[in-house]
Amino acid sequence: MKNLKLSFFALAGALFLVAAPASAQTAKATPATVTAPSKPSMVTWTKDVHDFGDLKKAVPASYDFTFKNTTKETILITNVKASCGCTATNYTKTPIKPGEMASVTATFNAASAGPFSKAITVTTNDSETPKILTIKGKVVEPQS
Repeated sequence: MKNLKLSFFALAGALFLVAAPASAQTAKATPATVTAPSKPSMVTWTKDVHDFGDLKKAVPASYDFTFKNTTKETILITNVKASCGCTATNYTKTPIKPGEMASVTATFNAASAGPFSKAITVTTNDSETPKILTIKGKVVEPQS
């Protein structure tokens, strides 16, 4: 009886070892599902990078990024998020009809001296791909 159990486990182990490589090969041969990239927003931004140049420390600075709705549909800004807490945002919250202009305002709190580059991510209802806006510059100590 002991030999029968041992033979059974040996046979099961051998079958497992033979079947495992075959299933691994099958998995490798199956092509991965490729999803099509989502289309970018069709609104036209005036510019997507703003360089403040030199900013005085402790003096907040703002810039209005503007865009025109060049689509045939009404656009709505659904989300705006800054890359850090040092940048506050405000944006057009009403629907933007075709041909109308809208804006996203970024206000940078120049609290620490040194160069900076911050991203603002803007999502609209016409695309799953967000628009990345950038503010950059250098914060300098005020001269006494």
